[in-house]
Amino acid sequence: MEKSASTVEHLEDRSLLIVDDDRPFLMRLSRAMEARGFVVRTADNVADGLTAIRDAAPAFAVIDLRLADGNGLDVISDLKARRPDSRGVILTGYGNIVTAVTAVKLGAFDYLAKPADADEIFGALMATRHDKAEVPENPMSADRVRWEHIQRIYELCGRNVSETARRLNMHRRTLQRILAKRAPR
Repeated sequence: MEKSASTVEHLEDRSLLIVDDDRPFLMRLSRAMEARGFVVRTADNVADGLTAIRDAAPAFAVIDLRLADGNGLDVISDLKARRPDSRGVILTGYGNIVTAVTAVKLGAFDYLAKPADADEIFGALMATRHDKAEVPENPMSADRVRWEHIQRIYELCGRNVSETARRLNMHRRTLQRILAKRAPR
């Protein structure tokens, strides 16, 4: 199989931006990626991540979803706008299907749940294609499917509780209680 020129150029440019507000994790991952041949820049918030992208958009990025000053999806979106061939991986400790879909739509190449180690992250950055998902051994429960649907509508409504409740034909307080709970298994 022959690689396209843009793919080859992309893999030769080993610039990597890591954006995470967990300082010890940021430093460990930075060292691990440098050991794997990347030229690493780091940022610990959305503002610094956006500045780093404006200075020189990297070929690769590893971005935490929830940062102290905002959402990592803003960083991935800006990266893809400035460098469409970049590969970004979103990391989060708050994984759900809605956020994963949103991340991919905004240009993330992959989405990993924390704690992800350097090998998993490196594998996601260097993957040539996504394999078909296998049928899960333990599929989601009906409660989980309902919860995911509510989360999806909530995100589509710009995280507006009143609008989401109206669209779901649900009382606002009932929706607030559901949103405050953990995801069912």
